[in-house]
Amino acid sequence: MTDAMLVYVVWALVLGAVSAVSLPLGSLVGLNLRFPPRYIAIFAAFGAGALIAALSVELVAPTALALTEHNLAESSRDAHANFYAMLAGCILGGVVFVALDALVNKKGGYLRKTSTTLAYLAKRRRENIRKVMGAVLQVSPFDALPAGMTQMLESMLRPVELKRGELILGPNDESTGAHIVLEGEVDIEIAGKHGATFGPGTLIGVLTLFVPGLTSLATIRARTAVKCLGLAREDVDHLRSLSPDFDKACRNVAVDRMGQLEQQLTTRLNEAVEWSRSAASALRIGQEVPALAIRRAHAEHKGSPLAVWLGILLDGIPESIVIGAGLFALIAAHPGTEELRFVQAIPYTLIAGLFLSNFPEALSSSANMLSMGWSRRRIFFMWFALMVTTAVGAGLGFLLASLLSEHWLVFAEGLAAGAMLTMIAAAMIPEAAAHGNPNEVGLGTLAGFLAAVMFKLLE
Repeated sequence: MTDAMLVYVVWALVLGAVSAVSLPLGSLVGLNLRFPPRYIAIFAAFGAGALIAALSVELVAPTALALTEHNLAESSRDAHANFYAMLAGCILGGVVFVALDALVNKKGGYLRKTSTTLAYLAKRRRENIRKVMGAVLQVSPFDALPAGMTQMLESMLRPVELKRGELILGPNDESTGAHIVLEGEVDIEIAGKHGATFGPGTLIGVLTLFVPGLTSLATIRARTAVKCLGLAREDVDHLRSLSPDFDKACRNVAVDRMGQLEQQLTTRLNEAVEWSRSAASALRIGQEVPALAIRRAHAEHKGSPLAVWLGILLDGIPESIVIGAGLFALIAAHPGTEELRFVQAIPYTLIAGLFLSNFPEALSSSANMLSMGWSRRRIFFMWFALMVTTAVGAGLGFLLASLLSEHWLVFAEGLAAGAMLTMIAAAMIPEAAAHGNPNEVGLGTLAGFLAAVMFKLLE
């Protein structure tokens, strides 16, 4: 290695450290100060916008603009080859990031961000529900659902656990949803007297669910600890509007239940008999379908600190390679007759974009880790270690770029750009959206983008 090459590697190390020093700084702020969720959202959106600017201006734009700047046939061929290499690299980078991200998340790495935590838990919830879907589809009226709608039903069901003696539905209450019992038993009382006990495979809360506006005459209570799946009224109505067979099955179930209820009530409550008959008549009229409700589930989980650190490292590897490769490209483009100074070799927009994006990322993630019970020392060390790793990665990225041809160098930059853009869309923007107002997130993203672009004035 020549003396000049050694100097350039040191430059790459410094640039990598500068871009990532905001990680431990952001961690310190996140560990010692408390910000309202809306500010965390704005910080995260600002960082996402800055990183988008860095990718578009420093990585994608030069290769894309080269298509129109070269007139010679040979130069035009090279420009097109570089452009296709960049596209291929971006696609592969996105795919590789998704695959590695899924692998790390299985070990607990999803805990590094609020957005990745929520996404992972939502995926696990869907998997758990899928396991019991076979039993649910045997329960009337869901056995009448067309095969193509079972996935829709799966997305609507939510796990519910009830303690022994817990009230599910009381007299004069209007039900907002039904429950499919998976484990345990529930009691139904009518007029203060025990009516029936139902076990697994039973759909409870049927009458008031299928006949909006009617209130319950019965008291439904958990006889034992009960595990069940909840389904909201608006979701049932939506399914009924899509499937006439399911709608008919729902009416049949309700009529059967009212027949059973009428037999129990004839010796107790004449008024209730009149109610059940009027309800049966109402079923034949049909109901309007409200809009679907949106649900979100949160759960607290603990994972491996190493897996979390690997997840953070996965987010940082592409940017460290981009720094080294970007520095090499600037040096290669500099005229050999002039002495190159360090300030001339700095890709300002790229470094600024990375610096500005790293700070809010470390801030919000550190606060999340602290809430999970991790020690402040461990959290700070993880981010400091990532700063060192980013600096070393930038140096290695420079050496790697020096060994590659122009086409392969553009491919490597595209690989990193694809991974980083996928990370922005999969983690940073959802992180902002999970905390704040959509308009504030949008304006924060714009502010970050413009802030990073403004650094072009320094070049």
